[in-house]
Amino acid sequence: MDGRDLVRSVKAIGSGGAARGVRTVRAAWRRRRLDAAGLPQRDGERARVPGPVLGAEPGPGGGVVTFTRSQLRISVAVNGSVFWGWDGAGPVPSHALSGRCPEPDPRAVLEPDKDGGWRIVAERVTVAVSRHGAVEVRTPGGVTLRRDLPPRWWETPEGGAARWMQRSEVAADARFFGLGGRAAGVRLRDGTYRLWNTDPGRAAGPGDDPLHITMPVQLVVAEAATHLVFHDTSWDGTVTLREGEEGAGSGHDRVGTCRLRMDGGPLRCWVLVGTPARVLHAWAALTGAPALPPAWALGHHHVRSELDGEDEVRRMVGGYQERDLPLDAVHLDAGHHEAHQVFTVDRERFPKLPVLADELRRDGIRLVSVVEPAVGSVPGNAVRDSGTAEDVFVRDAGGRLVEAVGRPGESLFPDFTDARVRRWWGRLYQERIGQGFAGFWHDMDEPTSFTAFGENTLPRSARHFLEGAGGDHREAHNVYALCMARAGYEGLREISPRERPFVLSRSGWAGMQRYGGAWSGGVSAGWPGLRASLSLVLGLGLSGVPYSGPDVGGRDGRLSPELYLRWLQLGAYLPLFRTHAGPRAGRGEPWEFGDDVLAHARVALVERRRLLPYFMTLAHLARRTGAPYVRPLWWGATEDRALRDCEDAFLLGDCLLVAPVLDPGADRRAVRLPRGRWYDTATGRAYEGPAQVLIDAPLSRIPVLARAGAVVPVRGDDGSLELDVWAPARGRTGGGLVVQDAGDGWSEARIERYVTRWEGRRLVVERHGEDGPGEPPHRVRRRGPGAH
Repeated sequence: MDGRDLVRSVKAIGSGGAARGVRTVRAAWRRRRLDAAGLPQRDGERARVPGPVLGAEPGPGGGVVTFTRSQLRISVAVNGSVFWGWDGAGPVPSHALSGRCPEPDPRAVLEPDKDGGWRIVAERVTVAVSRHGAVEVRTPGGVTLRRDLPPRWWETPEGGAARWMQRSEVAADARFFGLGGRAAGVRLRDGTYRLWNTDPGRAAGPGDDPLHITMPVQLVVAEAATHLVFHDTSWDGTVTLREGEEGAGSGHDRVGTCRLRMDGGPLRCWVLVGTPARVLHAWAALTGAPALPPAWALGHHHVRSELDGEDEVRRMVGGYQERDLPLDAVHLDAGHHEAHQVFTVDRERFPKLPVLADELRRDGIRLVSVVEPAVGSVPGNAVRDSGTAEDVFVRDAGGRLVEAVGRPGESLFPDFTDARVRRWWGRLYQERIGQGFAGFWHDMDEPTSFTAFGENTLPRSARHFLEGAGGDHREAHNVYALCMARAGYEGLREISPRERPFVLSRSGWAGMQRYGGAWSGGVSAGWPGLRASLSLVLGLGLSGVPYSGPDVGGRDGRLSPELYLRWLQLGAYLPLFRTHAGPRAGRGEPWEFGDDVLAHARVALVERRRLLPYFMTLAHLARRTGAPYVRPLWWGATEDRALRDCEDAFLLGDCLLVAPVLDPGADRRAVRLPRGRWYDTATGRAYEGPAQVLIDAPLSRIPVLARAGAVVPVRGDDGSLELDVWAPARGRTGGGLVVQDAGDGWSEARIERYVTRWEGRRLVVERHGEDGPGEPPHRVRRRGPGAH
């Protein structure tokens, strides 16, 4: 327990009442005692730097450079990705990487460089190592993208994990993005960001950091090129960023800087260079393709906290059906559990849950169940008894079971860093599948508890298997939720091999996209929370997690009708579209805000359903390429400085630009457009970019623009597939992809490619395949000036 944890404990006393406060302090002191006895002391630390270079030994794709007090292993892979590790650290073992590492590039050779250094020249990148250990990444044209200065370690005389610091410099025009889910803004401005998955203990807004998903993954965008850097260590740490400044006239540039401080773990990193699309493609190849959600998961989800039994579920669903509002999934919060249970349903309030699930499924609605890692430690709890027999729970340094206060009360926590424990946990989902649930969302999986908001549920000295390497919670904390998601995903693949698993996680780490998506946790219900929810989705997408979304409406207060509607309109264009209602959220169903709001909400919900084929196409593209559904405006134009600073609009795939209303009282808003022609989808008016334009945004809609030439697959009124085709500019062509699949299985999807062009005054739409161009098999709506 450090100073930050103690402060949060004291805050919990004031915010959670006397009973929670007493439990908070008691649990905090219990963790502190365990850590005092189980963690090594850091007295007498000594600093170390690499020292002067002694020599080098070439190897595949690179080699090993030896310094007086360290060694640097460095290599370039065939896909252009660069790896280096100090003190002999290699790329494996790693929680983030998926499968085998990319093969080294046989053409990349470690060779002497000027001033006693060494370098590797590859097709896409040049890496130079100075004689004192600085590592510089350059474009093939010689422009420096990143310069890592010689690192520094702080070691104890007894050995063990060493703290370390890495300072880096980037181009003066570079902008920082990523680091997981950050609420302050998608662009990471000057400041310090903590790398420790955290539940803030209250609804979060732009001023809260860290939050549930932190990753040492930076995406750095500069005019010369984009690069992603990933420091592969899961220990606690901080990243301090300072943007550079370009000199005016004869003035000098000031480079941007990054200082990474870690409490332990290997000093190793990957650097990927190219366009944003190429970089995230390489990142997905390295850490795993994003899981493909079932088709229903791309629709409208609704969660109501503390639903009081089956009849209330039916009433809530009936409210949507009576008003002809689309609904695809209902999420049941922890209120449907038996006391002290993780998977067992409360039979008194939900006596015939399979019957309810079948009724809903016939109406196209799936049930999703919350799952938390805390297992009540009361004897007689079936999961606790089974886990105790299998020895799956986390123990302290003395070998005793670690208990913490969770939703079930005093609780035990499985060690998901052990494959044996993950298999045990994965089998538990069978009971929920038998009850009719189609998907799962993981909550409180940082892990946290009701007495440890913002700090550790488990003591840092708690022992973990860590895939056979062994270690403590300092290393396991940030990957705990990642491993829990893996347990759920792999268990569902075993239980229902013909269906795509649906797993949402509140917390996670690099590589979590392999097992599902993310939800934002409790976001503040005010206008700042609305803005933060967009930042979280954009930031996660740029960190490799394409499927995510907030709880529309937030979690901590009653919404005004205007705020509710603007949040709903934004959510309708995000990958995970989940509305929320409950005691803390207040009103959450559209009809509770009046007839006018209901009418406008229906438009947003119907439009989301109409766009489901487009979202399915984006899901397949994300799986194949790593590209997020939701992209910043600079995605295809990193040289545009103005777009890099724009955080209040986004691209949905290649075809649509969405400009949500994020401020109260606005009925018009400024929209910055990338290069090209864009059509207002509501009025058909054409705009030319790059430019900033003012567009009407009445309460009934938010501005959505279509790129000229775009082909957007949509759902017709009769449920069939249709194509919205937006006319390209005269003399130009356009096109798009349509991906169709069975919706909830593993059969190969059909990919169709369309091209649009003008023949005189006629707009032609052709499907291109192996046999050449042909007529589209779907109904085509030609839109835009001159299209007919």
